Amino acid sequence: MKIIDIFAGAGGFSLGFEMAGCEMIGAIEIDRWACETYAYNHPNTEVICSDITLLKDKAIKLKFGKPDLIIGGPPCQGFSICNKNNGDPKNPMNSLFQEFLRIGKLINPKMMIMENVSNLIRAKTIHKERVIDLICSELEKMGFNVYYDILEATDYGIPQIRKRLFVIASQKKLEKPFPEPTHQISSDNHDLFSMELKKCPILWEAISDLPDIEAKEGAEKQPYTKDAENDYQKQLRNGANILYNHKAMNHSKRVVERFASIQYGYSVSDVPEHLKPYKRNSKEIATKVYEQNNRRMRPDKPCHTIPASFYANFIHPYKNRNFTAREGARIQSFPDTFVFKGKPTIVSHKLLAREGRLEEKYLCQYNQIGNAVPPLLAKAIAENLLKQL
Repeated sequence: MKIIDIFAGAGGFSLGFEMAGCEMIGAIEIDRWACETYAYNHPNTEVICSDITLLKDKAIKLKFGKPDLIIGGPPCQGFSICNKNNGDPKNPMNSLFQEFLRIGKLINPKMMIMENVSNLIRAKTIHKERVIDLICSELEKMGFNVYYDILEATDYGIPQIRKRLFVIASQKKLEKPFPEPTHQISSDNHDLFSMELKKCPILWEAISDLPDIEAKEGAEKQPYTKDAENDYQKQLRNGANILYNHKAMNHSKRVVERFASIQYGYSVSDVPEHLKPYKRNSKEIATKVYEQNNRRMRPDKPCHTIPASFYANFIHPYKNRNFTAREGARIQSFPDTFVFKGKPTIVSHKLLAREGRLEEKYLCQYNQIGNAVPPLLAKAIAENLLKQL
């Protein structure tokens, strides 16, 4: 099956379909660093680094011909659910979803698969219409049979509590559009179905074999220092001899001390007053502290959802530092052979704008990882669909 990935990001969605035996023939992505990552890891795929709205129909057809499937995750801002200041609530179709439809009409594939945030299922227009119903209606007008569901990453062996909405539009009617769960978090259930499920890896089972580093340590490229300790780690090492993107952030002594005061489940809002963050460009303690920032993760459970900003969201279960990019990639189910390009982190976009450095406004390694579809989840979706096509 030949596939193109639009709004491709670093290529997690693509990688899962490749794992299932598909051929990625093309990708479209606007971000330069994400394109570098995608191209490096998919050397045989035609990658177009461009704003999709600027691409003409003729150019797209010349580049990609007629693929069998289109996959992609149109950014959700246009649906007016992530940021109430973005998009037009009176017209939920006034978004990049229209571009997803345009490419579908242009190519007329056997199937289109869209990924988005799970909250989209609850989003409504100003006229109280469900956005998901409008999306399905547009795809049905194109002649597709349309199915949607929210899938949980832990159900497919990914050590992360991550719910995502998937919409499948197929020219052929599907008896089972979505894959059955293969894993479960707890083995306490004793019904016949649950007894057949494997136990989902926990956070520590995903990262415990990675080199033991403190803040400021590690490197973009380094050897392994331990053997793989379980099947998940062996699977994600994928035969690699060199480890990439395992560089800890350069935390100050005060930040390390702050992290040391935080126990499992607690965050920066719980630290002693004298260790709380300062106001910007000041030695004065900030009055506003975000509870979701710098929360120490439990090693004995799946991780919380890895967002694009996870370099500031989570603290390593045992080390007084944030996760490295590679630890985040492991939690997302990327194999160690998948190398992330661009800078590990970037300064705030507001600062870049103030200093006239908007040319540096790209998706860093952490952003690329957090935005991605977990490859093993994409693989489960692909394998289930390929059996029915």
